[in-house]
Amino acid sequence: MGIVVTGSAGMLGSTLLRRIEATGVDLNPGSGGVAADIRDTARMTELLAGADAVVHCASALPSYPDAEIHSVIVDGTRSVLTAARNAGVPRVVHISSTAVYGLPKLVPTPEDHPREPVDPYSRAKTAAEEIAEKFRADGLCVPVVRPKTFLGPGRMGLFAMLFEWADEGHGFPMLGKGTARIQMLAIEDLVDAIVLVLNAPDDIANDTYNIAAAEFATLREDFQAVLDAAGHGKKVVPLPAAPALAVLRLLGRTGLSPVYDRLLYKLLDDSHVSIAKARDRLGFAPRFSNRDAILGTFTWWKEHAQEKTGGRTSRDAWRQGALSLAKFLF
Repeated sequence: MGIVVTGSAGMLGSTLLRRIEATGVDLNPGSGGVAADIRDTARMTELLAGADAVVHCASALPSYPDAEIHSVIVDGTRSVLTAARNAGVPRVVHISSTAVYGLPKLVPTPEDHPREPVDPYSRAKTAAEEIAEKFRADGLCVPVVRPKTFLGPGRMGLFAMLFEWADEGHGFPMLGKGTARIQMLAIEDLVDAIVLVLNAPDDIANDTYNIAAAEFATLREDFQAVLDAAGHGKKVVPLPAAPALAVLRLLGRTGLSPVYDRLLYKLLDDSHVSIAKARDRLGFAPRFSNRDAILGTFTWWKEHAQEKTGGRTSRDAWRQGALSLAKFLF
């Protein structure tokens, strides 16, 4: 296959390029790939000429300004799909997110659960899926992959805060009792799923799939595993949910914390999706548990923590703001 990967400098895109032979496209492609803005439809049409498939990984993060989230996710997806159709590309794998479900009470959440977005990021992801479905209805093969939060080499973001506090010998605060079962995903398993979708027949690929770990525990247990691995004897510290939530929401809205509202509420209730369809139709079989993924990422972080700091992508350690002072309380 001649495959093009958008967002090739990101964590997912760069990991995918190490697994498959493909051409990368990114605004800032680094040492490899092609520099291009996915919203430039004419340029993307040129780049996609002759391709057999596109994996559309390029996205924005929930921490970006609202207008940028919409521009990159919604306008970018429309541009990539239009360019693919113009260039005659037969298949575009659209990387979406389980964020489209919002904060569902039904767990495990199946793919046919209503999309109920609750913030600018999940609304943009929902709108992008709706665009993908229109192209699918018009005859383009558009697999939609909905991953849970994925971890692995290259992942920093908010997880870097947990890793830093653990490594420095601090405990870690937890909203409420930490008994919510929060499903995540190893980057290796996500890449496996994308490869399965790329190679599946049209009638199998042209569908929507949740992708996540099969084995996961409570958030408190998974975070405690990181503290145990750090070797300082520290513990996860539960905080009263209501007052802690109020403080974190205030800090977030004043720009003093990178933690956004949907994440806060997601941490309070069970959050896991059904992967039965991906298992039965694609043959998806996750190899890693939540704990495998988070401990593997922690090991990687200890070797690479100083490479990037203060950025705003999942490959950068996000600025902790006022939270950096709170670690001395734990």
